[in-house]
Amino acid sequence: MPDKVVLAYSGGLDTSVAIGWIAEQTGAEVIALAVDVGQGGEDLDTIRARALACGAADAEVVDARDEFAAGYCMPALLANALYMDSYPLVSALSRPLIAGHLARVARERGATLVAHGCTGKGNDQVRFEAGLAALAPDVRVIAPVRDSGMTRDKAIAFAAEKGLPINVTARSPYSIDQNLWGRSCETGHLEDIWEAPHDDVYGYTDDPANGKPADDIVLGFAGGLPVSIDGRQLSPLQLITELNALAGAHGIGRIDMVEDRLIGIKSREIYEAPAAIVLITAHAELEGVCMERDLARFKRTCGQRWTELVYDGLWFSPLKQALDAFMRQASQHVTGEVRVRLQGGRAVVTGRRSPASLYDYELATYDTGDMFNQDLAKGFVELWGMPSKIASARDRKLASAAGVPDPA
Repeated sequence: MPDKVVLAYSGGLDTSVAIGWIAEQTGAEVIALAVDVGQGGEDLDTIRARALACGAADAEVVDARDEFAAGYCMPALLANALYMDSYPLVSALSRPLIAGHLARVARERGATLVAHGCTGKGNDQVRFEAGLAALAPDVRVIAPVRDSGMTRDKAIAFAAEKGLPINVTARSPYSIDQNLWGRSCETGHLEDIWEAPHDDVYGYTDDPANGKPADDIVLGFAGGLPVSIDGRQLSPLQLITELNALAGAHGIGRIDMVEDRLIGIKSREIYEAPAAIVLITAHAELEGVCMERDLARFKRTCGQRWTELVYDGLWFSPLKQALDAFMRQASQHVTGEVRVRLQGGRAVVTGRRSPASLYDYELATYDTGDMFNQDLAKGFVELWGMPSKIASARDRKLASAAGVPDPA
């Protein structure tokens, strides 16, 4: 009985060619797996039919949009995850979800091999394989594009030779990956980091200078998670989908950055993440109202580490799982509403309110009604500066003993 290979299948040229290539090279049956994480484009039935027409022994399609929104985008929001303070983990969030379904199908079908279409230059090979190592350590991973030198020219020739039902003539100058949380674009003229992005780079956002009148929205949160827009209760999928359209129309969420890839090279990337940027902006503002100072400071450090772990493909690592628990605990009082103005490529918070607010007007005001006891401040300031004062005196004493002039 031949081995079985579960292939992460996108429906494009490389993974369509990979079906026949894997079958030829390994003699195994290929089971194509297509996962919908909100990338749009062709419907799953069309993709399944193409996989079968390209020689797959079977094909499975999964609508994982709700799972992705609730189980992957929401944890990223709790962490305010922005890699290098800019990138909202678009592709990095979808890969562990897909790896989980690859492991599941391999287990259910008795497959000994799993395959993906990643190159050797990107981060996704690590994300898939690190995830599979945690979830399905007994399966072996193969990567035709990376490991066999299957260039685009060779892929086109293979498709023509085998008569595969796939269009190999139309080619975008860009490499694009997209899902509910955002869209990434690279290669083409973007590899010149001095050249400005051309208009055809963008797909999720309109021109921020389009003069569209502002939209004011109120986002409701409970325990750190968004639950409503303007009082309408929505699921994570519904909320992200609606915000992508609304904020995208204002050009919000465009990011142009030179990114430090996991494998050690720098890459110029264009991202569009309308919903992600609006939600992170509002969520971080509400944390500022509801979260105690030291907890907020420590959470920012943990959030950065969480982001790096996920970017680096370690979604299933013990540290990331422990940080998830911390994020949930830290966010328990982050409940309330944030008003956000959307216009001209920016999401600007204009109001915030919460039943769990730590903001006390009577302590904060400088006007009549000020309840802050300023008599306590003098002693506090003296005590606060005392360690530095003592250390400075010590340094001057030691410098004097060594004959070093006092810099003062």
